Amino acid sequence: MAGETRVRRATQARHDAMVALVREGVDSVEVLSERLRVSASTVRRDLATLQRDGRLARTYGGALARDVFHERSFRESERLNLAAKSAIAATAVDLVPAGGTVFIDAGTTCLALARLLVDRGPLTVVTRGLEAALLLSRSGGVDVVVVGGRVQPLSHGVIGPLSALALERYHFDVAFLGADAVDPVRGLGEPTVDETWIKERASAVADEVVLLADATKLEQPAPAWLPMGPTWTVVIDAAAPDAAVAQLRERRVRVLLA
Repeated sequence: MAGETRVRRATQARHDAMVALVREGVDSVEVLSERLRVSASTVRRDLATLQRDGRLARTYGGALARDVFHERSFRESERLNLAAKSAIAATAVDLVPAGGTVFIDAGTTCLALARLLVDRGPLTVVTRGLEAALLLSRSGGVDVVVVGGRVQPLSHGVIGPLSALALERYHFDVAFLGADAVDPVRGLGEPTVDETWIKERASAVADEVVLLADATKLEQPAPAWLPMGPTWTVVIDAAAPDAAVAQLRERRVRVLLA
């Protein structure tokens, strides 16, 4: 009995130390293994337990604290939830009007939509995402406009007053937005107010606003929020909890399950 108690205490202490390290920014299995002096397989088992307990959220090759915001880099994000993003893009592409003018946000889910627009011209796409602009520039039927401004090093999205000024000169049939977090009450969450401001400017000049987000964006923390309007549409994959979908619809947000 005493031995079992010591093992439980040691395991609890290791779990607490792991959560503390993740909060400090140590988020890879390899580094956690080295710092805690246990095997990588033990770290993975611990992460699975901590995720079940709601203390951590698993990521590709590591973890993040549920109550601490973690902005992923573009390269990290593009490896995650690929099937969900593809399904969301396949649903959202039907909302693109033939011959229309649309805004496409930065981010990997919006990039998945951009891939489906390469052969959908004639079409005008205004974007703040560098990857989307490069991809669509190869299409002869898509007129691509990149808004100016400061490039965010992690998301590769453009922000700032120049971006806002450019957006105010346009009118969009549809604005497709991405998000780092989604909350039925608070709206879409981003790392900075500057990010939400640019999305707000794009939304203000669009007939329709469509938020593209996979289900993992629900119940995530974020430093800055933009409320969703009652005429917005959210395209999300089928893994989204029924309760969250119901909350969105209660707020008159149209939800399309991919």
